[in-house]
Amino acid sequence: MGSAHGHAPAVLAFELANRTYFAASISDRGDDFFDQFTDRYNASLAEQEAGICAFYVLVAEDGSVLGRFNLYDVEDGTARLGYRVAERVAGRGVATAAVRELCRMAIAMHGLRTLRAATSHDNAASQKVLAKAGFVPVGPATPADLGGKSGTWYQRDLQP
Repeated sequence: MGSAHGHAPAVLAFELANRTYFAASISDRGDDFFDQFTDRYNASLAEQEAGICAFYVLVAEDGSVLGRFNLYDVEDGTARLGYRVAERVAGRGVATAAVRELCRMAIAMHGLRTLRAATSHDNAASQKVLAKAGFVPVGPATPADLGGKSGTWYQRDLQP
């Protein structure tokens, strides 16, 4: 897993190829997201430079993006985790392995102590990933947290 720098075209291709798949379990990003993708992507990388966020991509040998794994709202040793993997590798443990790796990177590279993630009640795959990666449910997530759906916040305390 590496930095998202230099991967804008591959990330856009990943988002477009998996748009319908993602929309089945998480809110669709909307046409504006795709229309303004490059500007938004560059703005996100600027936030990364400022230390507010950290964006990572999992890239296949052919250069295609298999997943995005992001840390948001980095503050006081805590960050929010977000991720999505390509439909073609879903159910193979890719997301779980990458989330575990990101937990290690969160400690080593970002000095974080706690990660939080929200997932909707109907996203069983994401709930499994979080549980396997050592996250525990800590309370309800509102539609505002989850793009219009209700769900659960999960948390993992990181050990150096």
